[in-house]
Amino acid sequence: GAPGSAQGRVRCLPRACAMSAVQQVNPNAEVMKSASALFMNINAAKGLYEVMKTNLGPRGTIKMLVGGAGDIKLTKDGNILLREMQIQNPTAVMIARCAVAQDDVTGDGTTSCVLLIDVTGD
Repeated sequence: GAPGSAQGRVRCLPRACAMSAVQQVNPNAEVMKSASALFMNINAAKGLYEVMKTNLGPRGTIKMLVGGAGDIKLTKDGNILLREMQIQNPTAVMIARCAVAQDDVTGDGTTSCVLLIDVTGD
């Protein structure tokens, strides 16, 4: 085409351009700003850290897990705790998976792996 002609270029009507910039979000999903999402992820990691830090070593405390059917498990094993807990936050799930993978490969270190992710900011 001749210089300046519309041939070969894509024209976008104003309404169509506006619609292409809109992202469809799951109606059940929570939408957060980046600062509040960061805060939520840090708190989830801190919560996991707080549960697991009392579990380390020979003097670690035994935790009681209660299942949906009312079955009770008493354990001090970090691997069992992380596998059995119903973790909702994606960041905490990722930390738990990392720690469980550590145990799967070496046979130990689940609790230590979680404790290495110290996000207390102190």
